[in-house]
Amino acid sequence: MNSGQTIEHFLNALWLEFGLSDNTLSAYGSDLRLFVKWVKEKDLTAVDEACIKDFLANRQQQGITSRSSARILSCLRRFYGYMLREGKISVDPTQLIDAPQLGRSLPGSLSEADVELLLQTPEISDMLGFRDRAMLEMLYATGLRVSELVELKFSQINFRQGCVRIVGKGDKERLVPVGEEAMDWAERYLNGARQVTLGNRQSDYLFVTARGSCMTRQAFWHIIKRYAQLAGIDKHLSPHTLRHAFATHLLNHGADLRVVQLLLGHSDLSTTQIYTHIAQQRLKALHTQHHPRG
Repeated sequence: MNSGQTIEHFLNALWLEFGLSDNTLSAYGSDLRLFVKWVKEKDLTAVDEACIKDFLANRQQQGITSRSSARILSCLRRFYGYMLREGKISVDPTQLIDAPQLGRSLPGSLSEADVELLLQTPEISDMLGFRDRAMLEMLYATGLRVSELVELKFSQINFRQGCVRIVGKGDKERLVPVGEEAMDWAERYLNGARQVTLGNRQSDYLFVTARGSCMTRQAFWHIIKRYAQLAGIDKHLSPHTLRHAFATHLLNHGADLRVVQLLLGHSDLSTTQIYTHIAQQRLKALHTQHHPRG
């Protein structure tokens, strides 16, 4: 079996065993193919610890971040763990390699005033502008991942109950409440601009492009950046900026960390705990304001 087939078998095993998302599997596949190029003609079963350390050092010299380096090591650990279970190797070469130290920094976010500016930027007299406004409203109101938003289907939204049903990472399902403002924009878009955009065509997706198809994550990310620029928001943005703003603003207004965990779809509270210091700052402010000796 060649290296390409071995990688495909490994990715299939990951999908079956852990239900990892297509994006994660694609990243793992890319990392492993880079690793195969690095080891060249060397058999993957003959790779040792020194070879992996050299590969990681080379990737860091190419300018990748510590977080990306940690992801690559995680991929290689899973791969060689799989090879060990399959009896292809007798020793895991990644076993004694330490992961790079990562800081738990809070993702970049926007203030509530910034969000208001961003939401009001799309030109709603234009059909696609109205769609963009509805998408931004939905994204901020729910904290969905961008991939979850662009793939949102009409059947997943319940206008009567005011919620959306999301199947997130690992095929885990969650119900996310949607505020009246965002729901109103979605309903007006559904009954207006969407129908005009589609014409006689049919689509299962709630938010559609001018071609009547589902938008890509990359396309919507460019839309967010364009509107941020038009709004004069000079801050570092990421595809999940509004998701982080959603979580940050909930906590600022007194939401419980575990509630935010459920809404974001984090399987582990430790993932949500990057926001802990926000809750701590709010508690400190409340103590200072209300305690007799604050």
